[in-house]
Amino acid sequence: MKNFLTFETERLILKPTDESDAAFYLELLNTPKWKQNIGDRKVNTLEEAAEYIRTRRATSFLQLGFGNYTVIRKSDQQKIGSCGLYSRDGIEGIDIGFAFLPAYERKGYALESALRIKQAAFETFNLPMICAITIKKNLPSQRLLEKLGLQFIKTIRIPNDEEDLLYYELKNPTLG
Repeated sequence: MKNFLTFETERLILKPTDESDAAFYLELLNTPKWKQNIGDRKVNTLEEAAEYIRTRRATSFLQLGFGNYTVIRKSDQQKIGSCGLYSRDGIEGIDIGFAFLPAYERKGYALESALRIKQAAFETFNLPMICAITIKKNLPSQRLLEKLGLQFIKTIRIPNDEEDLLYYELKNPTLG
């Protein structure tokens, strides 16, 4: 994954997720908020986490040139969350998403990293728009999407999911 872009903010490094992040993802995927708001990925061992990265994360970079970024705090090199751009079944456009370990929530890291990924989506990858989905009860996610400038469009369902999801969207302002 060394050939793909890494992004920085004042406090954070956003590097393409690779197998060296397996221990971190094992922890992140098993947090109560991940399971509640995103879903149980059934990743319970270090090897399953590495396989999840190989099959669900690394392939996006090979196909699209972007994907999931591990968010690292510059001050201590601590891996604190993930933020990225995703192609999802049942959604037109590229989805922006984020998740952080509980100890790093409510510190502005999600907004800081998502603003940088939004900038990359439009300025580096020239995407015509970004979108996002979230469950109705995930109010912090909805607030963050609105801070990013995304607007609620409609309620949708994606393949193999029984839950109604809120769908947000933002067009690339540089494309007029």
